[in-house]
Amino acid sequence: MVVVSADLLAALPPTFRYSQARECLNERQFRKLIDEGEIIAIARGLYRKRGLAGDDDLIDLASRSPDATLCLRSALARHDLIDDIPAEIDIAIPRGAWTPHTEAPVRWRHFDTKTFPIGRGLLDIGDESTIGLYSAERSIIDAFRMRNIEGPELANESLKRWLRSGGRPSELLRVARDFPRTLTPLRQTMEILL
Repeated sequence: MVVVSADLLAALPPTFRYSQARECLNERQFRKLIDEGEIIAIARGLYRKRGLAGDDDLIDLASRSPDATLCLRSALARHDLIDDIPAEIDIAIPRGAWTPHTEAPVRWRHFDTKTFPIGRGLLDIGDESTIGLYSAERSIIDAFRMRNIEGPELANESLKRWLRSGGRPSELLRVARDFPRTLTPLRQTMEILL
């Protein structure tokens, strides 16, 4: 009978791949931890320790694509600028980057590599993991940029809520300078709302 000590479990990071587990555990120890529920599979080849807080889908996405960034509806919902609970996770990656296969419902968005980092920050998703998150300003700009796909209501509603919550138009226009085609419709909509 294989005895797995707490030390072996403690040697593993909160979220890990099978290959990382095998550096600390043999196959029997690893399978025993799974059978006992101490280790949980959150995606193919990706595991985490039991009882840890965090969003499994976002942890999986962040582990598969380090540039993965919440955008559009997902980012707007995180910033409380829309009431929707998106059915799919909107994830931006740089154009030309590999699009990983995931089990999570994801809409992959490929953004220009020059503008990809603008307004990008990091969101703590638990288990010492982070994923990219566009700022409220960048998310509104993206909603305006993609209004032909997402619909103008998304852009207008998010801008309206952002302004009501104390958003500064000068900051939004500063960020929008990097997206010239968005400036005119954004200014026109702000003139109506203000």
